[in-house]
Amino acid sequence: MTITERPALLSRIRFRDAGTLLGLILIGVVFSVLSPVFLTGPNLMNILQQSAINACIALGMTLVIISGGIDLSVGPVAALSAVLGAAMMVAGLPVPVAIVAALGIGAACGLFNGVLIAWGGLQPFIVTLGGLSLFRAFALIYTGGTPIFGIPAGFREFTNGTVMAVPNPVLIVIALAALAWVVLNRTPLGEYMMAVGGNEEAARISGVPVKLTKLAAYMISGLMASVAAMILIGRLGAAEPTLGTLWELDAIAAAAIGGASLMGGRGSIMGTLIGCIILGALRNGLTLMNVQAFYQLLATGIIIIVAMLIDRATSGKQGGR
Repeated sequence: MTITERPALLSRIRFRDAGTLLGLILIGVVFSVLSPVFLTGPNLMNILQQSAINACIALGMTLVIISGGIDLSVGPVAALSAVLGAAMMVAGLPVPVAIVAALGIGAACGLFNGVLIAWGGLQPFIVTLGGLSLFRAFALIYTGGTPIFGIPAGFREFTNGTVMAVPNPVLIVIALAALAWVVLNRTPLGEYMMAVGGNEEAARISGVPVKLTKLAAYMISGLMASVAAMILIGRLGAAEPTLGTLWELDAIAAAAIGGASLMGGRGSIMGTLIGCIILGALRNGLTLMNVQAFYQLLATGIIIIVAMLIDRATSGKQGGR
């Protein structure tokens, strides 16, 4: 990607963000007609709080996708971080120490994936698919398949607390999204991710540290998965080794809805956030209409396919990008 191409790319991303936002508005209009509860303040806050977990995962996934990769291991990474972090809290370690350690575990899992992909030359799909099984197995083996209870009350109060009626998890996501936006749009690392995802060989010739860029993307993804895990165990008061099942599907769906190209080189932090809210609003609306959960999973799959078809169509019009 050249410097002259970047303004045009940014304009296309903003156009996709507007289209994604329009989709969210349409969903809001439809469900507000079908259910008078949908647009009430408490329900809207409920949607945002439910979307916060997926948003943490999806922000990291977006950076990986932009850099030309994929991370299927985010759910098990979250589970492993959750059970180890919870075990440290229950054992009496100070909560901040346990949280930092849990975040370090997520980053270490990302480091494992990134090294195999960047230096081992293995395909991201295969490596993270293996990581999906590996990290889940570690979580199950460590706990014996049983949940860990006894999360400190202070940590639970913070996770379930609010600031001016806004849930703390939502505020955490806003802060993380702002940071991710700065990284992607205002730092060399963001430029490198776009370049590597757009044309890896050209980026290498241009002097971009391709391997370190990929490594950074996967470590951030693992870190964000751990943040999501900490939020969830604080809300539930327990850490389960089966936590995070199909989280990768929701994260990829949110990124795809938000305009990220699974071919790499294109994506938007704002678009991903809107994609997360779309998924949360869709599930919330279907729940209010008493639609069974497996139909909600069907809707998610359809959304992913439609988003990919739209991406393919727009890519074709943009000269094959």
